This record gives sequence, structure tokens and C-alpha cells, in this order.
Amino acid sequence: MCAKQRHNYKNLKIWKLGLEITNDISDILLNFPKHEKFDLSSQMSRCSISMPSNIAEGSARTNKSFSHFLDISLGSSFELGTQLLVAKHRQYLNNETLKKLEDKIEEFQRMTMGFKNGLN
Repeated sequence: MCAKQRHNYKNLKIWKLGLEITNDISDILLNFPKHEKFDLSSQMSRCSISMPSNIAEGSARTNKSFSHFLDISLGSSFELGTQLLVAKHRQYLNNETLKKLEDKIEEFQRMTMGFKNGLN
């Protein structure tokens, strides 16, 4: 890809999956206790939103810079995975919901790492 050409993030499968995860997280947070609003719920929401947002922001940059934004997106996905385990420990999630979200996050991570490797 030439230096001036940019990716259209709305066409990227990693962005679409990241947005899907964001929406899934938003849906499950509706059932979290009110006292978590400014704690775990807020952190999970920010992490999930960071995943597709960094892909969108990075897509307007050079491939080298985009790679950095993909790293940030990946970091947020790993952070979200940890927060899901905390939520499960606090019994805010059942095993089935946790498994579905972990599977999507792992798929996101694999796809994003593969995409990132293709930029280099």
C-alpha cells in the first residue's frame, strides 16, 4: 500500500468484530449492579470502546502508525478479558456468557495480530 493510501475502517473485519464486542459488553453491563457504574462497568465499557475506536483512528495514519494503534486496540482486548474474569468472580456473568465473550475476544486478537503482521 502506498504511503498516501489509507484503510477504510468500516470495511475491516477487525473493526466490525470490535464493534460487535463493544455492543455485547454494553448489553451485559445493563445487568451489572448500580454500584459498579463508576468502577468495573465503566472500565469495561471504556476498554471495549477502545478496541474499534483505535482501529478507526489508526486507519487514517501510515501503516507504521496504524500498527501502533492496533497494539493499543489489542492491549484493550486483553484488559477486557481480565475484567470479564473479575466480573465472573463477582458473579455478574454466567459461564456461558463469559465463554462467548472470551471466544469473540480471542478471535479479535488473532485477526488483529494477523492484520498487523500484514502491515509490516
